[in-house]
Amino acid sequence: MPLAPVLAIDGPSGSGKGTVCRRLAAALGWRLLDSGALYRLVALGAAAESVTVDDTAGHAAYARTMDVAFGATASGDELILLGSRDVTGLIRTESAGAAASRVAAWPAVREALVARQRAFAVLPGLVADGRDMGSVIFPEAGLKVFLTASAEERAARRYKQLMEKGINANLAHLSLEIAERDRRDATRPVAPLVATPDAIIIDSTRLSPDTVVAQVLALARARFGVG
Repeated sequence: MPLAPVLAIDGPSGSGKGTVCRRLAAALGWRLLDSGALYRLVALGAAAESVTVDDTAGHAAYARTMDVAFGATASGDELILLGSRDVTGLIRTESAGAAASRVAAWPAVREALVARQRAFAVLPGLVADGRDMGSVIFPEAGLKVFLTASAEERAARRYKQLMEKGINANLAHLSLEIAERDRRDATRPVAPLVATPDAIIIDSTRLSPDTVVAQVLALARARFGVG
């Protein structure tokens, strides 16, 4: 049983979880867990330590010991530190996402990160962003939301994000990558991406981030009696 209220938000890549969860955590004054970032950090940091891509035990060992800090820039943007190194931009690349999806399928890595993720549940509460927050990490979360969107919309959003950052991207290639990641996440033998029976499903395909935040915030306030 979590030691604090938990709002678990799961969903596929590109559904808007990151933006929504950051805004919800700020509005509620709760802690934020970006579980996807943890898996990206494992893949990135293990590679930097010369752990080979197929070394499951090596990645699991790194997951247990990596030095991670989540914060924000002066303008409120995301800031992620691996040791003293700012890796925010590095872990948000498509290659980092694909690597994270691969290592997340390894039971040893997932087991290594379970306790670290559950430790984020402290008062006054936690907004947990991921793919198995409601199904595995916090099965007793007080509120579970499954945020989704069409594959086409998710690819278009990612394309726009990359172009705005000055990163060249190919929409067709992004669509294929997202489809493959969806397949891998949904069919992996350990903690596959699923909407639990008690989760509230929100399709954000035609919704703005503000609208999604407002909907989930209303649910959270009604469920937890906050704000």
